[in-house]
Amino acid sequence: MRPTHPDELRAAARHIGAAIGRRRILTAAGAAAVLAFTTNLPGSAHAAAADAAALKADPFTLGVASGDPQPSSVLLWTRLAPRPYEPGSGLPRGTYTVRWEVAHDARFTRVARRGTATAHPEVHHSLHVEVTGLDPDRVYYYRFRTGTWLSPVGRTRTAPARDARVRELRFAAVSCQAYHDGYFTPYAHLAAEELDAVFHLGDYLYEYAVNATGGARAYTDRRLPTRFNRETTTLEDYRLRYGLYRTDPDLQAAHAAHPFVLTWDDHETENNYAGGDPENDVPPEEFLLRRAAAYRAYWENQPLRMPQRPTGPDMKLYRRLHFGRLAQFDVLDTRQYRSNQAYGDGWQVPGPESQDPARTMTGERQERWLFDGWQRSDARWNVVPQQVVFARRRDVPSDAHRLSMDAWDGYPASRDRVLAGARAAGVENLVVLTGDVHVGYGFDLKEDWDDPTSRTLGTELVATSISSGRDGADRPANWETLTRANPHLRYYNGRRGYLTVTLGEEAARADFRTVPAVTVPGAPIGTAASFVTLAGDPGLHPA
Repeated sequence: MRPTHPDELRAAARHIGAAIGRRRILTAAGAAAVLAFTTNLPGSAHAAAADAAALKADPFTLGVASGDPQPSSVLLWTRLAPRPYEPGSGLPRGTYTVRWEVAHDARFTRVARRGTATAHPEVHHSLHVEVTGLDPDRVYYYRFRTGTWLSPVGRTRTAPARDARVRELRFAAVSCQAYHDGYFTPYAHLAAEELDAVFHLGDYLYEYAVNATGGARAYTDRRLPTRFNRETTTLEDYRLRYGLYRTDPDLQAAHAAHPFVLTWDDHETENNYAGGDPENDVPPEEFLLRRAAAYRAYWENQPLRMPQRPTGPDMKLYRRLHFGRLAQFDVLDTRQYRSNQAYGDGWQVPGPESQDPARTMTGERQERWLFDGWQRSDARWNVVPQQVVFARRRDVPSDAHRLSMDAWDGYPASRDRVLAGARAAGVENLVVLTGDVHVGYGFDLKEDWDDPTSRTLGTELVATSISSGRDGADRPANWETLTRANPHLRYYNGRRGYLTVTLGEEAARADFRTVPAVTVPGAPIGTAASFVTLAGDPGLHPA
């Protein structure tokens, strides 16, 4: 079936929009119906089986990945793409049988599980294999095979049993990897770390154009196709952009080394969109069609389980993971359900619009799900991986300060409800993980933001970007102003890198890992700062 031109998609969206009313949001069923004109879903169309033995080029150019570890299962991912920079990735329309193996050792002499899966053209020949019957808290190795081609070997790990007493858990937090801003060097170092999991907090890709030389990468020995030199808006655009990002060798190494737990932010779709409200002035039905395309491509290219598969412009990404009795992770989606930004977005003086108690960052259903999970939690640490800065963050130390309307500062009533929900549930060791802002922060979460001596309710750790913002600086230009304006800000650094966190029964340690540059490849890694927070005594202290 031929690809549909963007103008035809817009016309179809407008037709559906007219049927439901110009000002009403396009329904999930409507968006799915429009997408069905170009892609369908497995089961709604029956592509003929293709001969994998006829593949003349390596179909595993995007590597392998695993995600969302459970005590007895892991999710394995790959996508067949012999030519990932081309529409269709160089595969004819057809289904391909792929064999997979999970073993106790990297040489696959002791295979634990094996099976077959079908790569469908309707989901861009991606595979999401849920392997069950595994032992808890165990390292496994996995690989795929189709025709004569064998994938790289991946390493993954199951979670501990739900009731297990876990002495230590070590994970990383990453965010914001703009391809055009530099090399993914931090991922090369992350791949060598000893970790139980990696939490990706959003902006896995950027919708902005990437020129022929790769932006700040300044390629001199290669040229990227001109199809990347435009903003992503269609399903084909987003699919191609994931093909570009996933060919990066450092990103592939990190995915092959550790299971990832992912949530998105805005750039996987469009900068600073809010629920059904786009950044730009386009009809809502047109934006919801774009969101449906972005969500579809996101699921196709990430190690996510079947409950996360989208329906039209909707995708339930918030979910809960347990690592024994040591930690409960409540992964949030603060982008899909939020109220529109107050005062037109940006940094603004707070007022009645932003302080409206009806405003929400999470939506009512997700908020209730979070509180119910806390009420049932018996974990030592309750960790909340999410997207945007949670703590209050004034721009200047005066009453004339402004706040970011895109962060939780633009939704203070929603933040107050979250902190009240944690207190009501008796959550003593709250850790919020954040991305988005391309810097590393460490915050104490205060009961009263205006009183530095008030009770500390938890800790927020903000992971800097992998590459977004280019090289950065140890002390950005506003370092002194921001630290004076926010006494609860314990750490601020503007270099690229990632965050590692080691949870124990008595304390949590955070190490801010940074590189001096991403605009040239191969930079070394170092630890810019380390902090600890004690169980039962929240707040950051230098390690």
